[in-house]
Amino acid sequence: MKQSYEVKLWVNSAPVDLNPFVEDFLARTLAGAVSSLKGVEVITELELSVQEGDVSILVNGNDIPLTPFPNDAIASIVTGIVSRLRDVGSSVGRVRVHMEAR
Repeated sequence: MKQSYEVKLWVNSAPVDLNPFVEDFLARTLAGAVSSLKGVEVITELELSVQEGDVSILVNGNDIPLTPFPNDAIASIVTGIVSRLRDVGSSVGRVRVHMEAR
C-alpha cells in the first residue's frame, strides 16, 4: 500500500483508540477491500459504516453501491476485526470507520 491513512473508529457510537499496528492493519485491510470495488480508484477519504450487516461506503465523497457479496464480505471483515479489539468485546452492533490519507 503506497498510501498511509489516519484511521478513526467508533463501535456502538463509542470511540475506540487504535495503536499504530491496529490502525495500519485496519487501513490496509479496508483499502484493499474497497479499492477492488467498481468505481473506486484512489482513496483519499473513506467513510464506512456497518449496521446490522448493512454496509455503507463513501469514497472521496462518492457513494459506492454494493451488491450482496461485497456487502457481506466487508461486513464480516470489519466486524471480525473490531470484535477482537481490547475494550470492544463481541457485541458489535454498529461500526463506523473514517480514513483519511496522510
